[in-house]
Amino acid sequence: MATKHAALHALIEPVVAAMGFELWGIDHLSQGKQSRLVIYIERESGVSVEDCADISRQVSAVMDVEDPIPGEYRLEVSSPGMARPLYTLDQFTRYQGHQVALKLRVAFDGRRKYQGLLAGIEGDEVLLQMDGEEYCFPIESIDSAHIVPQFDD
Repeated sequence: MATKHAALHALIEPVVAAMGFELWGIDHLSQGKQSRLVIYIERESGVSVEDCADISRQVSAVMDVEDPIPGEYRLEVSSPGMARPLYTLDQFTRYQGHQVALKLRVAFDGRRKYQGLLAGIEGDEVLLQMDGEEYCFPIESIDSAHIVPQFDD
């Protein structure tokens, strides 16, 4: 599965970069006979609905030619938003000091879901502080992660 993700990333990233955006991440979700391909794009000046539509058209053309996903799928292009997913160590580093929610591939201490303060990165491990404890999770053990938006009253 990691190689399929890498192949999709290698196919999509040049298209997104050529249009002046950062490819924040890709989620390929199987849903029975259909699947969903979600592409998250980022740009310092922001992402508009028109930007998403433009990138969707360009990526769709490349996907039609290369055909990397068998069967039908729905393509979605979006900004990562406030509850942005985190995929890479660089992204975790950028959001150090923020609240994050993690879901692990395999349970640790009897649980797979953790939420706490992103304390930093140490090597290839994500450091999470919660309940007065610090946890180190290797990035490969993290199934999904996202920022937990905080709103001041």
